[in-house]
Amino acid sequence: MSATGLPFDDIRALLRQMPAADAKARHDARHRQEELTKPSGSLGRLEEIAEWMAAWQGRKPTVDRPVVAVFAGNHGIAEKGVSAYPASVTQAMVENFAAGGAAINQICATFDLGLKIFDLALDYPTADISEEAAFGEKDCAATMAFGMECLAGEPDLLCIGEMGIGNTAVASALLAALFGGTAADWVGPGTGQDAAGMERKIAVVQQALDLHRPHFGDPLEVLRRLGGREIAAMAGAILAARLQRVPVIVDGFVATSAAAVLYALDPQALDHCLFGHVSAEPGHRQALERMGKVPVLALGMRLGEGTGAALAAAIVKAAVACHNGMATFEQAGVAGRA
Repeated sequence: MSATGLPFDDIRALLRQMPAADAKARHDARHRQEELTKPSGSLGRLEEIAEWMAAWQGRKPTVDRPVVAVFAGNHGIAEKGVSAYPASVTQAMVENFAAGGAAINQICATFDLGLKIFDLALDYPTADISEEAAFGEKDCAATMAFGMECLAGEPDLLCIGEMGIGNTAVASALLAALFGGTAADWVGPGTGQDAAGMERKIAVVQQALDLHRPHFGDPLEVLRRLGGREIAAMAGAILAARLQRVPVIVDGFVATSAAAVLYALDPQALDHCLFGHVSAEPGHRQALERMGKVPVLALGMRLGEGTGAALAAAIVKAAVACHNGMATFEQAGVAGRA
């Protein structure tokens, strides 16, 4: 248990309340798959996804109210030159999201996905993690609680993504603290760092790891020392979705670092999550492998914004549509397997 106060105790209490998948709903979905007009297993992972949706929704699966939630935060570490872009780009991109001009807007429009953007105090970056803790326990827990608010509209599928200059450095630090290794093992080019920029980024992340190493035994303490507001909010959103039985699709490298905090607390905490894609950021594949997660897509993307999760949502919608809309052998008058 955390020795610094009560806020994280509340998060741990919620983790103890996580529901399990609905075994009957999964069984019913699997039985229906066997009755549909196709050879058993011929839709491959689409069948698994439909059964997974049923198990976590606890009923016939639906994707009627899918939402992409994008959380935006700024980081004090950005002042150390860990990104090829200035921190002001975070605010500019939030405005671009609002104006409908970003990639995530186009993907959501194409696949009829709702989009919510959460501005997490962009004028007040978290502290430089190479010098001090990102934020306090109360602030971190409150930010997790804020992330839980993205479930307010009762979506039946939640995709989480982020925007924040410098946050691939933060995600690298988080994953190194949670899974072990040096900064060089986890740091990638992010928004496009050159060789000199990569050396600088690795050095800054390693400085952060060395500073906070005594606290690596507590995943929530790792989050508040090495994380950021958008990462804490995504972790809160994932946890709230579990409590409300809402399936989640996690986006790329940074979103996965948020999920990894919950995984470190309880490996079963992500059973209601799919990982939308494996990004071009080198540490992402490593993080997925550490958690035993197989991504839905591999498109060489590294944009963030929830784009990979949103594309995977289209696959989930197709899986559910096939599951619910296909005729059974009996309905179609087609002979089943002899």
